[in-house]
Amino acid sequence: MYKYGKIKVTTTLPDRLAGLRDIARNLWWSWNSEATDLFREIDLALWEKLNRNPVRFLQEISLKKLEEKLSDNEFMNNYEKVLKNFQDYLNQEDTWFNQNYPDYKNEQIIYFSAEYGLHEVLPVYSGGLGVLSGDHCKTASDLGLPFTAIGLFYKQGYFDQRINAEGWQETHFTNLNYSQLPVWPVYDSNGKPLMIYVELPGRVVYARIWCINIGRVKLYLMDTDVPENNQYDRGLTDRLYGGDKETRIQQEILLGIGGIRTLDALGIKGTVYHMNEGHSAFMALELARKLVMEKNMPFREAREIVYSSTIFTTHTPVPAGNDKFPLDMIDRYFSNYWGQLGLQRNEFISLGLKPDEPNVFNMAVLAMNMAGRKNGVSKLHGAVSRHIFNAVWPGIPEDEVPITHVTNGIHTMTWLAPGFKYIFDKYLPADWQNRLYDPSVWQQIDNIPDEEIWKTHLALKTKMIRFIVERLKKQYIKNGVPLHEVNELDSILDPQALTIGFARRFATYKRANLIFRDLARLEKILNNKSMPVQIIFAGKAHPADYPAHQIIKNIHDIAKSEGFKGKIFLVENYNMTVARHLVQGVDVWMNNPRRPLEASGTSGQKACINGVLNFSILDGWWCEGYNGMNGWIIGDETPFDNEQHQDDYDSKSLYDTLEREIIPLFFNRENGIPVGWIKRMKESIKSLAPQFSTHRMVKDYTENMYIPAIIRNIKIRESQYEFIHILADWKQYVERNWPQVNIIANQDIHGLVDHNMLSGQELNLNVTVQLGVLKPEDVRVEVYYGPLENDKIVNASAVEMRVVRQTDASTYLYETTICILDGGEYGYSFRVLPKHPNLMNKFDLPLIKWTDS
Repeated sequence: MYKYGKIKVTTTLPDRLAGLRDIARNLWWSWNSEATDLFREIDLALWEKLNRNPVRFLQEISLKKLEEKLSDNEFMNNYEKVLKNFQDYLNQEDTWFNQNYPDYKNEQIIYFSAEYGLHEVLPVYSGGLGVLSGDHCKTASDLGLPFTAIGLFYKQGYFDQRINAEGWQETHFTNLNYSQLPVWPVYDSNGKPLMIYVELPGRVVYARIWCINIGRVKLYLMDTDVPENNQYDRGLTDRLYGGDKETRIQQEILLGIGGIRTLDALGIKGTVYHMNEGHSAFMALELARKLVMEKNMPFREAREIVYSSTIFTTHTPVPAGNDKFPLDMIDRYFSNYWGQLGLQRNEFISLGLKPDEPNVFNMAVLAMNMAGRKNGVSKLHGAVSRHIFNAVWPGIPEDEVPITHVTNGIHTMTWLAPGFKYIFDKYLPADWQNRLYDPSVWQQIDNIPDEEIWKTHLALKTKMIRFIVERLKKQYIKNGVPLHEVNELDSILDPQALTIGFARRFATYKRANLIFRDLARLEKILNNKSMPVQIIFAGKAHPADYPAHQIIKNIHDIAKSEGFKGKIFLVENYNMTVARHLVQGVDVWMNNPRRPLEASGTSGQKACINGVLNFSILDGWWCEGYNGMNGWIIGDETPFDNEQHQDDYDSKSLYDTLEREIIPLFFNRENGIPVGWIKRMKESIKSLAPQFSTHRMVKDYTENMYIPAIIRNIKIRESQYEFIHILADWKQYVERNWPQVNIIANQDIHGLVDHNMLSGQELNLNVTVQLGVLKPEDVRVEVYYGPLENDKIVNASAVEMRVVRQTDASTYLYETTICILDGGEYGYSFRVLPKHPNLMNKFDLPLIKWTDS
């Protein structure tokens, strides 16, 4: 065999088409179908062969085909129009943010995430968390936020999945070719690759920086595959969620600490920092370290500044989902770091300790302790998060734990089928794309004729089936399936059948096999010749999650068995391409996680904008989305202690609803049109599209978190940190003297004295409080009352009491009146909390004194 050298030839673009390169270099094309249509029109076969990658497409397209397009007037007109739209978008001044917050357009919002799902050509995401991050960035661009994102560049991305002939998942990794991707190296002022470094035990690890343009937003990714590193460290950023705990902590140090150093190297000064999950929580420590070292301030003041500027979003519905590291590992990695914060070991460790887990350092707890604003990703998940993290705020009732929620959404234009975009352009207001969050825009859905919406849906369904068939053919051929069976796929998937889609990460709590709980009943449902049903499954299991691998194997085996063959389909290598076809083309989107373990879930949101109806457990976003007429529910809100009982209950509900409601409605036609079904499609789009778009979500983050954080930080800046100095000193003073606080209430041997009253009558309550050296302005005294259930006060209200008089040097009498309208038995108690006008929330300083506590 002879040796050879490579000659890489890149097509030279004609000058008149040079704008194609600018479009290809910016992921704006990923949510503007008119832009990708340009590439498709030049050479559809090459576009599909290269997996719709415009950068590689322009490298390999023949010059002849480009020159042919120069004389195609229709193409050139479209090209000029798209290029103008792109340039206008980038240069737009009157964005939503600039119109609403013109004074803050120079304040930078910095977003940290371990993964970003932007497009399938960049497979540096594993699932919903990454896709949400990508959609967040795209929407920040659309709304014109001053926004920069930080992450890691995984050379091998997340794994490719193969399902072998026996039904077992196999994982394959391939190296990404950076030169063929819409990513660009960042250089320093000397023209050398921009580098940052972090310290790991016994060595320094370097990373170079890559940039991805997402409309008006830039995403910077760190990559350790550089000659300055040893072989092991060069592979540190190879794989997303790969390796052991050592790899994990090293990646998270790079993401958090290296992320801040990346911003410094780029000269980007953040005002607000948003941690999307706890992977990046070391970022907050690096911000504090810089303040301690550069401003010579104590950690308690540095922490206050970081706390004021940081937001933490938790996505985890179970305690086990948070990253935790053994304390000896923290010692190894941070023994040279905590001194730079001015902390002792125990002080540093306490930042990540959950009181009920004293032997591990919890990244989510670190994020909670360092971020002044915290949220879950749906209303129910907010409540679940308050339960999980209640121990971080000892003595504070669960429902008052300062974790709020911002329900997730999806970037509408990324997930909306071009066919539906066409009819929305036709029937919705002209500026509908700029007002995705406005419910009044979506009321016009009712104006779309039933025939038009159904025709669009059927076209998308046909396209989806064609795509799935081609994918299954390749899968079957690789697995040695006989050719006649492969060819049968052309006619087996039935465009007339009710088609149910189930595609997501195959974690066990998502219960992908719930529908198989009663196989005989399911077989009967699927094989009704007058009302046929088929189900398409897709999803990856984490390589280490063996129970999830068994679920994939189970579905594969059922799909091959008598009675289910040709009715159940399992598609390998789930990614954004597969997701897009399914959420645009199936009839029903099924989701049946074990409630309440779905933090939000967004796949159903992608389905609903395309007229696909949701059939889901009342969990995550669907608790807020379901209105009785825009889809269906599986089960109800009944809590279960026994998983078997829950599965039995939910599967029975699933079968009942399919048989009695969903299938009959789908096949009930008037002149070939399922009028009742289309009514639900319209209601689904109308009620869900504005509420569950990332435009609404990012507006919520901006109005409730980013802008308050910006305003607070401007105050801090303008005071030259005096604002923080006073607050930190006050907190220290209150903490030191809190043991002197004591409540003296009227009691008998059973507890606080009982009262009898009529509903609607006012009740006067008073209590004596000893404050020691503290003053009444340092505290708030409250009566806490609500209905009694199992000797606990529930659904409580808290009313601040006023000082009536001072009874001695440190003792004060407080009183208030309460009025209870509904009859019943209520409980009441008294409590004292620290109070200061500059606290970020009521429990910012987590001290509380209850009666007799």
